[in-house]
Amino acid sequence: MAAAPALKHWRTTLERVEKFMSPVYFTDCNLRGRLFGASCPVAALSSFLTPDRLPYEEAVQRDFRPAQVGCSFGPTWWTCWFRVELTIPEAWVGQEVHLCWESDGEGLVWRDGEPVQGLTKEGEKTSYVLTDRLGERDPRSLTLYVEVACNGLLGAGKGSIIAAPDPEKMFQLSRAELAVFHRDVHMLLVDLELLLGIAKGLGKDNQRSFQALYTANQMVNVCDPAQPETFPVAQALASRFFGQRGGESQHTIHATGHCHIDTAWLWPFKETMRKCARSWVTALQLMERNPEFIFACSQLPSTCPQAQQLEWVKSRYPGLHSRLQEFACRGQFVPVGGTWVEMDGNLPSGEAMVRQFLQGQNFFLQEFGKMCSEFWLPDTFGYSAQLPQIMHGCGIRRFLTQKLSWNLVNSFPHHTFFWEGLDGSRVLVHFPPGDSYVMQGSVEEVLKTVANNRDKGRANHSAFLFGFGDGGGGPTQTMLDRLKRLSNTDGLPRVQLSSPRQLFSALESDSGQLCTWVGELFLELHNGTYTTHAQIKKGNRECERILHDVELLSSLALARSTQFLYPAAQLQHLWRLLLLNQFHDVVTGSCIQMVAEEAMCHYEDIRSHGNTLLSAAAAALCAGEPGPEGLLIVNTLPWKRTEVMALPKPGGAHSLALVTVPSMGYAPVPPPTSLQPLLPQQPVFVVQETDGSVTLDNGIIRVKLDPTGRLTSLVLVASGREAIAEGAVGNQFVLFDDVPLYWDAWDVMDYHLETRKPVLGQAGTLAVGTEGGLRGSAWFLLQISPNSRLSQEVVLDVGCPYVRFHTEVHWHEAHKFLKVEFPARVRSSQATYEIQFGHLQRPTHYNTSWDWARFEVWAHRWMDLSEHGFGLALLNDCKYGASVRGSILMGYPPGLGAGMGTWVFPAITPPASAWPLPALLTPASVSPLQAESSPQRRSLVLRLYEAHGSHVDCWLHLSLPVQDAILCDLLERPDPAGHLPLRDSRLKLTFSPFQVLSLLLVLQPPPH
Repeated sequence: MAAAPALKHWRTTLERVEKFMSPVYFTDCNLRGRLFGASCPVAALSSFLTPDRLPYEEAVQRDFRPAQVGCSFGPTWWTCWFRVELTIPEAWVGQEVHLCWESDGEGLVWRDGEPVQGLTKEGEKTSYVLTDRLGERDPRSLTLYVEVACNGLLGAGKGSIIAAPDPEKMFQLSRAELAVFHRDVHMLLVDLELLLGIAKGLGKDNQRSFQALYTANQMVNVCDPAQPETFPVAQALASRFFGQRGGESQHTIHATGHCHIDTAWLWPFKETMRKCARSWVTALQLMERNPEFIFACSQLPSTCPQAQQLEWVKSRYPGLHSRLQEFACRGQFVPVGGTWVEMDGNLPSGEAMVRQFLQGQNFFLQEFGKMCSEFWLPDTFGYSAQLPQIMHGCGIRRFLTQKLSWNLVNSFPHHTFFWEGLDGSRVLVHFPPGDSYVMQGSVEEVLKTVANNRDKGRANHSAFLFGFGDGGGGPTQTMLDRLKRLSNTDGLPRVQLSSPRQLFSALESDSGQLCTWVGELFLELHNGTYTTHAQIKKGNRECERILHDVELLSSLALARSTQFLYPAAQLQHLWRLLLLNQFHDVVTGSCIQMVAEEAMCHYEDIRSHGNTLLSAAAAALCAGEPGPEGLLIVNTLPWKRTEVMALPKPGGAHSLALVTVPSMGYAPVPPPTSLQPLLPQQPVFVVQETDGSVTLDNGIIRVKLDPTGRLTSLVLVASGREAIAEGAVGNQFVLFDDVPLYWDAWDVMDYHLETRKPVLGQAGTLAVGTEGGLRGSAWFLLQISPNSRLSQEVVLDVGCPYVRFHTEVHWHEAHKFLKVEFPARVRSSQATYEIQFGHLQRPTHYNTSWDWARFEVWAHRWMDLSEHGFGLALLNDCKYGASVRGSILMGYPPGLGAGMGTWVFPAITPPASAWPLPALLTPASVSPLQAESSPQRRSLVLRLYEAHGSHVDCWLHLSLPVQDAILCDLLERPDPAGHLPLRDSRLKLTFSPFQVLSLLLVLQPPPH
């Protein structure tokens, strides 16, 4: 006789089902306790420890010593290799058999010399399937190796994940045994978990919620964990519920497996190589078991990998790389991203961003037969307004990210929209409405994706990226089972295992009502990353400049000399090192010290090898034209320059000379007799007053410094216009507290502005340096605190419209940072900042929360505050953090707390009537087309951009032996309709505001 229906209490019914599934309570009689059946220990276990990351072939030859469950190993960053010998009992024939392995650290199972699966407790991968069903003839004995890295998915921070790693941390093996796995129990647990999720997520006011809860309760009634024959009845109840379909208008969720792996962050670059292997081989195993499963690989890894990460796997795990290619052909392994690494979206130069795509897209084409159609940048600290144009130029019209969900002040108003860049280029953008790229397939996450969508009525499709991430790990079988069960269930959105291409195609097909966002996507958080680790910022800027100069001179040498061999392979290696360092947790300084030190080594390699290539190119270019001292002066900028230079003399001394060098050309060092010619401009006069103040005057600008080195006056002589605000002083150093809410190396909080403390110098420390003529200067010392000090030389050269500040800082402060202020006698509601291939305006006021949230912003080489006909600009050669509040321009001399040590930073402040860009068109790089290797057809690529923000027609004058000129895209692919007529060695070009153009210049063949 059937049991009579009973009135059910919501809470008790809910908790009854929870206890039936609990891994903690009543496991002796509940369903969870039956997940594994019979078990037995491994036959033998042995291990060895090493500080090195050994290849498999070398590791298995080492001396393994007996080990046991409970043993400890370490410390941090070491590796423990285990040899695991197994004997499967005969009685288990017909059963699914797992190796159950639980240890601290990250493990990788090797079988028959190949990696087969990752193991990590944090990533919920604690068993390896030896066989789905043990056959009569299957071997009963086998030997596996488990390589365990002594670090977790998120490093080894001491006390918190973002703390410095604990170098003495030890790790433990807590489980190693064989066990029978009951797949039917697992599927019942998944169903019960989902039913509970629906009941909780839809709530007590929803009819479907009660249907889910009552179905789960009835399953508990009919399911006896001790009697497997009752399981099908319970399964049928669940299937009946999940088989009830939703309507046609249901929102569609596109679930894509994802494994975000930071190329370096809380672990070093070399550990990332192993993280990739652990994560991707596990994903391949899931693809084999689930043919409908699609795994997106970004950065090339984030959704799966970055190109750099794939290249590492190719060199270290060739078998795994071949399998990735195989599954890419099947359409299950989907490379997305298009760049070499998941770079920072703010700090790299425009040309560096282009090279990210050039290197990434070419790698994907070479290794997987096609380029990426989506740009995938889920984790970075802001997005430049030039990214849409760069994406367009690299064949990409679709963009996925989610980081703006971290905004501290304002909630971004869209999840699906068009993004219009600085030049007007538009791309389709999607932010997963779940505001995460590490979903786990729960009902709560599915419901949040729909409820949180800010474009309801405009977009009915959303991405759902599932899998453990940041430190790798990726999807699990349980996540897949959840999502497959939720494919089309009444009360929930439709869920389909999908690809990025399917998602964006669906969004594009119904995009008529989508809104457009114009300009940068500014992240209202992590503003400190513009400044943290000052030496990394300096290295980035220097190496970008070195590679530009090497390519320019090498290209000119190639055009001039038939004997010169363009160093394509060496330059690709150096570019890839620089691009690697532009990963979003490296160039920003938000990484552990170990990574920062590796990055500095990369910069040193680029400097060293880059300068060698620079010397070789200059020697080939200038062959037979040495100056009187055997020296030539090269100008790698696209305008004629007349500047004062310090030229070397015998014995290590230097002498000053006024030198003129043509645009992108060279000139011999002037002979000693002409080092002091009759100056075309007024010489620099230097006067020190009796009160200790100093005046520097070159007839263009007049600079007055008070006795402590502060700037009391900066006058444009021709007009008599004063640039320093009345009653204020410039070059004022100011200390602020640097105590964020949590992310120490990442954040500068708005309340730091309330802690402003001017650093006051001591009168009498200002002294005259160079006494005038070609150059005048004054210098001073400033004691910042008992532990920190700086010295600065203020320099004015003849004919120069700006003053230079050479600052050397000895910085030994914790949770403080130092800025320098220049109050301007200028009124403007907007300040202008250089970005990649252009500039943009940001407010100088705090009218709205969107304005206030930009209290600290990023810029490249300059920022400017101007009113009609006059302004003040700050230039720098190694800084990125900046701000303009009202009429006060604020820059950084030393960097934040992660930048302790001694550095030299020049900063320049010219009064200006326009932004300090003398050239309308600025070549960002000149490089040979590496795909063009025929000696009979030598080619160069010339990159130009419109720098002022206007439509313009212009003529490009060529002094090179050019045979043909063709417009090409940023990937250097010629435009079939892009042939340009050459007229008297000139090309007519048309630009729209901030447009970037690339020209393929085919050189005339060398004479025989």
